[in-house]
Amino acid sequence: MGIIQLQVVDHSVPSDWWKKLVKHFVHAGDELEIRCWKEETAEIKQASRYGKPLEDGLEISVKGMVTDALLTELLAEAPVDKETYEKMTKYFSIRAKKETFEFSSEHYGTELYIIGISNEDFSFFSQIIAPYANCLSIYTEESD
Repeated sequence: MGIIQLQVVDHSVPSDWWKKLVKHFVHAGDELEIRCWKEETAEIKQASRYGKPLEDGLEISVKGMVTDALLTELLAEAPVDKETYEKMTKYFSIRAKKETFEFSSEHYGTELYIIGISNEDFSFFSQIIAPYANCLSIYTEESD
């Protein structure tokens, strides 16, 4: 099983690649954690539809299970807050986990960590990311 680490370096890149990766790697029934800053009240309210919110320092952690409704939301959304940079999602952090696999979208989707992926998943990832290679910093570690 392999690892992918990705960081957006050109913040004008659109979010279509991110949505394709979410659609491929995140599934209904996966364990879920969404993290928001405490002042992101609208995002916390929305995330609370998918789990129970708990205070955790300066953040709110919402833990539950990935649902079809969440996937629909993630694939359809277009974050309106683009003041600092192009966000892929309105959520500061989204983590989905199932057994030995983990998908982690951090810093509003501008950093991804995908752990425990197969060689076939590497091929899919490479195909989706190819048009954006100059906009992303990518580290991969494939299993034998």
